[in-house]
Amino acid sequence: MTEPRRGSLHHVELWVPDIARAGREWGWLLGRLGYVLFQDWPTGRSWRLGGTYLVVEQSKAMTAAGHDRCRPGLNHLAFHAGSRDDVDALVADARGNGWTLLFPDRHPFAGGEDHYAAYLANSDTFEVELAAEDA
Repeated sequence: MTEPRRGSLHHVELWVPDIARAGREWGWLLGRLGYVLFQDWPTGRSWRLGGTYLVVEQSKAMTAAGHDRCRPGLNHLAFHAGSRDDVDALVADARGNGWTLLFPDRHPFAGGEDHYAAYLANSDTFEVELAAEDA
């Protein structure tokens, strides 16, 4: 692994209400994007790609019942997802793995006519944007 570039993202941590479900949903997606399981403990999991990792944790310190991407805070995470065919394959498999396609009437150009991407939400309403290389 090369030395991380100053200012690059080190990690993201998402608090979730159900670690088993989050582990399945995020594990499927991140695995398909090339992340590998990095850490695994009773209340959390993390996956790493290069110098960045993503954590899902069911913390006892949570004070609210659930995530709402429309409230202040995190709206979505955007990932480079490969080719247009790769994005299409992820969309095809998403429903069976806990993810729902957002904006289906505008897919795959919901982000604009020059941006080929899929927008998915999981059971906890976390949104991801899967952008094609040529987007």
